[in-house]
Amino acid sequence: MNMTVVAAPSRLLIGGEAHSPTAGTYPIVNPATEEVVAEAPVAGPGDVEAAIQAAKEAFPAWAQTSREERARLLNRAADIVESRADELAALIQAETGALMSVARWFQVPGTAGRLRRYARGALEVRDVPLAPHPVPSTVLGPGALAGAIAARRPVGVVACITPYNWPMGSMAGKVGPALATGNTVVVKPAPQDPLACLALGEIMIEAGFPPGVINVLTAAGPEAGAALVDSPDVDMISFTGSTAVGTRIAETGGRTLKRLFLELGGKGAAIVLPDADIATAVTGIAATWTFQSGQGCILPTRALIHRSIYDEMVAALAAKAGSLKVGDPLESDTVVGPVISAAQRERIEALTQSARDEGARIAAGGVRPEHLARGFYAVPTLVSDADPAMTIAQNEVFGPVVTAIPYDTVDEAVEIANGTPYGLHNYVFSRDLTAAYDLAPRLRSGYVSLNNSLQHPEAPFGGFKRSGLGRDGGSFALDVYTELQSVVWT
Repeated sequence: MNMTVVAAPSRLLIGGEAHSPTAGTYPIVNPATEEVVAEAPVAGPGDVEAAIQAAKEAFPAWAQTSREERARLLNRAADIVESRADELAALIQAETGALMSVARWFQVPGTAGRLRRYARGALEVRDVPLAPHPVPSTVLGPGALAGAIAARRPVGVVACITPYNWPMGSMAGKVGPALATGNTVVVKPAPQDPLACLALGEIMIEAGFPPGVINVLTAAGPEAGAALVDSPDVDMISFTGSTAVGTRIAETGGRTLKRLFLELGGKGAAIVLPDADIATAVTGIAATWTFQSGQGCILPTRALIHRSIYDEMVAALAAKAGSLKVGDPLESDTVVGPVISAAQRERIEALTQSARDEGARIAAGGVRPEHLARGFYAVPTLVSDADPAMTIAQNEVFGPVVTAIPYDTVDEAVEIANGTPYGLHNYVFSRDLTAAYDLAPRLRSGYVSLNNSLQHPEAPFGGFKRSGLGRDGGSFALDVYTELQSVVWT
């Protein structure tokens, strides 16, 4: 593999300007080659405070900016993203290890698309007019016919903390609706791959966003993010990441009653009913292996298969896993690239070993690829004959591992599907669409896909239980970043 040479941002973005970090730099490693892509800046305590204050000072004027101007700036940023697609795709690919096809055709267009969606969102009026209502005289004043409106107002300063599996697109999905509704933001990307997020911040400043409206901080450890959560001048935290970190954010943020949007972990169950089309189900479940090497909270990581078709389905899944090429993400026929880091690969391997130790069978994969001497690769793995209580069936792996579990009745399948702390995204496969649709209300998850592994871009997205708080997506995201204010007149 040849190292991709990219131009990587090296400074923090605070108050509309690039700032040299006060705490030095740290290396960003290409997961496919283990070579250093660039040095990322480390925000010190003073940098974090400066970014918060810049956002706080910019908020009053930005909140009064016209909807049309907000839309214009978001569209302008999308124009610049599209004009630099090749450069951005190379940067994303190098720091994440994503397939080049994914970086070029999904991550970059997805970023521009989200910015354009919320340029349209800036023009949406989410206020709700209320019907006139007669109010009798009280000690507060004489009776009158009262009119009212429930108006949407920006929350204030929003800290957007993004994940490593879809860095630039996730940033656009947060700052887009936040800025469209009049908030100012401080973005703190995941430490593993912050470079494209810094690049997007530079693009948005170039597009003309006023100083302080968007600020971007990077850091190797949790200190900068913790400072944002702890600050009384940050009004809201929008976080996508692990349930463990989300729980700590909720605990700390609760001390200052911050508004929270938390999109956390998942342990998606794909219920395969006895009449399901096996090829369709295999294709859907295989997304756990092929989408970002299994690094996605929405993926169908548990295959709950009716016992009458269990052996056939496991054989088909094992064959599929064995057919997927693992290797160089720059090669066009590669299907599975590396995971983000050595630490993440070790976690995947430890959970796979726990499955062996607890009595499950490894039907495919479960070993490191021998042909790849460098890079953090994990092969598509199928764990079969698992018990729902096993560690592998309860914990989020965040890697290319599917756990197959047999069931005998639909009631049992529902119990297994709901039997983890998570409730983000579940799936049902059946030729009887009515039966699949009727099963959805019984599943304790924020999202249910029937006979597919797709997401509707306008549907609300978020989780039940320990998979998070709140919903974004489409126009629902505009509500996430606003507070309701009642205005009453006579």
